[in-house]
Amino acid sequence: MFRPSRPPDPDQDLVTRAQEGDTRAFDALILKYGNKLHGLVYNMTSHHEDTHDLLQEIFAKAYQSLRKFRGNSTFYTWIYQIAVNQTLNFLKKRKRRRGLSLTELDQTLQKDPALIDSTNEANPERQSRLNELQKSLNAAMMKLSDSHRMVVTMYDIQGISHGEIAGMLKVSEGTVRSRLHYAHIQLQAALQDSWDERF
Repeated sequence: MFRPSRPPDPDQDLVTRAQEGDTRAFDALILKYGNKLHGLVYNMTSHHEDTHDLLQEIFAKAYQSLRKFRGNSTFYTWIYQIAVNQTLNFLKKRKRRRGLSLTELDQTLQKDPALIDSTNEANPERQSRLNELQKSLNAAMMKLSDSHRMVVTMYDIQGISHGEIAGMLKVSEGTVRSRLHYAHIQLQAALQDSWDERF
C-alpha cells in the first residue's frame, strides 16, 4: 500500500547550513522557535530566572547535538523534545519552591482570548477581577503534577496536537488524552471558587 511521505521540513535549509557551521543559520532557528520554547519552559517553572537559565541549556544542548540530527522528525519536534526533557529533568532536581510569585504570569496566559474582553481597559474593576483570575489559574497550574502540567501547556496553551505531544513525550495518544482529562478536572475544580467569587 502506498503511504504518502512526510512533508519536507521547512527548516531543512537552515538546519543543513547550521550543521555545516553557519552560526547565523542556527541563530535564525532559535529566533524562529525561541518564543514557543520560552512559553513551554515558563509555564512549567513559573519562574523567569529558571526559564532563562534552562533556555540557555536547551539551546546549548541543541547546538552541540545538531550534527547528530538526522531528520527523522522536523527540527521543531526535535528541539521541542530537548526542551521537554531538559525541563522535566530540571523539575525533578528542583525542590518545590514555596511562595512562588503569582505576579509572574506568562504572556501566553495574559493574551488568552478566553480571558480577555476588549472592554477591559475601559473597565478597571473588571480588569482587576480578570487579573485575579489569572493569578488563580497560574496557582492551579503549579499544583498539577509535572506530567499533567506539561500536557496542558503543550495542548491548551501552545496548540500542539495530541499526536505530536504523544511523539514528543514518547507516550500513547490515549495517555495524552487521559492526562489532559484529569488535568482539566483538577483545574476546573481549583478555579470554580475563584470564578464564582469574581463573576
